[in-house]
Amino acid sequence: MTFDGFSVAALDFYDDLAQDNSKAFWEAHRDVYNAAVRAPFEALAEAVEDEFGDAKIFRPNRDVRFSKDKAPYKTHQGMYVAAAEATGWYVQLSAAGVMVGVGFYDASPTRLALLRKVIDGPDGVSLERLVGDLQRYGWTLGGDTVKTAPRGYSVDNPRIALLRHKTMSLSKEYGFEPFVHTPDLLGRIVSDWRDGRSLVEWLAVHLGTGR
Repeated sequence: MTFDGFSVAALDFYDDLAQDNSKAFWEAHRDVYNAAVRAPFEALAEAVEDEFGDAKIFRPNRDVRFSKDKAPYKTHQGMYVAAAEATGWYVQLSAAGVMVGVGFYDASPTRLALLRKVIDGPDGVSLERLVGDLQRYGWTLGGDTVKTAPRGYSVDNPRIALLRHKTMSLSKEYGFEPFVHTPDLLGRIVSDWRDGRSLVEWLAVHLGTGR
């Protein structure tokens, strides 16, 4: 398989799913999902595996067991390549277009405490630099954060913005740029993932064992 980008039909599928997130809609449009979403993601996973590793293509079904929102399907499709536990590279397709990201999406209290200790020490300078460099090149810093300061840290800490993070992502939105519908999208994703590699590897070292 070759990756040729995502078609307009893929974006339209998620536009329509947002309006009718039902099993009836899904079953009636399963062939669209398989052809316009699933197949391109499988081709993308194959295209990046030699450089980044095996990719996980997430299931389209939502886990609604503990959610008040019982909509059965995710309104986006994601793919993730791990560098360490819950840490790595990401790409997502939704009605809003294409987004790429790097970072970590989960950490146990113990791992998070260790990361914060590093951020507050000399090695925290490296994380500041890595995050700042990506932001200067158009990446957006996101993730779940505490509102004030983690226990044991002052709100006046010079790295309080980083210390607040419970998860951390840096992302770039491609939206509906014409290239998302072409093979050029692969080069954009690979280039951006390479740009984010130093951050991913830093997090892998300080959150867990890297590959």
